[in-house]
Amino acid sequence: MSGRSSTHIMLSVWKALLLREATFRLFGTRAAWAWLLLEPLSHFAFLTFLFAIVRQRVVGGIDVAIWLILGLIGFFTFRRTANQMGGAIDSNLALFTYRQVLPFDAIVVRGVLEGLIMLVAFILVTLVMALIGYDVVPDRPLMVLGGFFGLWLLGGSLGLAVAVGGVIVEETRQIFSMLMMPLYFISGVIFPLSAVPPQYREILMLNPVVHGVEAMRAGFSTYYHASDGLDLSYLYLCALCLLALGLTLYTRFAKAIETT
Repeated sequence: MSGRSSTHIMLSVWKALLLREATFRLFGTRAAWAWLLLEPLSHFAFLTFLFAIVRQRVVGGIDVAIWLILGLIGFFTFRRTANQMGGAIDSNLALFTYRQVLPFDAIVVRGVLEGLIMLVAFILVTLVMALIGYDVVPDRPLMVLGGFFGLWLLGGSLGLAVAVGGVIVEETRQIFSMLMMPLYFISGVIFPLSAVPPQYREILMLNPVVHGVEAMRAGFSTYYHASDGLDLSYLYLCALCLLALGLTLYTRFAKAIETT
């Protein structure tokens, strides 16, 4: 009987890692699955309350609740994917004693799992909003998915670079964590970019996360007044550049990573 091919072994490893990670993330602690939804929902509740105080029900031509949830889901998809992949090596050191399991496997599986979790979370939140009376059928669903997938890819590419960078320079993950909070505020998640003066808006549009968030909103409703300069190809270009950087770093420091 011939032995298994390297591809077959890799897919088997990915399947086992995916089941392991999914079990831990969803059932590792009491009601662990609920906490995955609580973070974006708590932000959503607080921000909705603030907009209610100022009596603003429409942003950019769409309902403020829809506007907020699209921005929050998009940003948290990016951030959680980057964060989970960035910590994959440190969290799976014991598994690397098995020669079939490589650090790259753990990183990729975490990214795939986080993307699936956030997609399910997006669908669940959308269904809940539909039940309470919101029109949640997007006008251009492919554009919404394009923005969502682009943000996931950007987060995954950044997460790969952070995971490898953390082996080379220990402070990489701390720097990454510090940057997430200001990025949250400058990505158009909680305030409309139309309120920003044009000269500063051009600077904010250099942030690829903005393009993913705005694309999800523009895809949801053709009435949405998207920011000038919205370009999904820019988001994907940045994601691919980061992916190339991460793969280059991994290839260059593969031995150091595998002997961590």
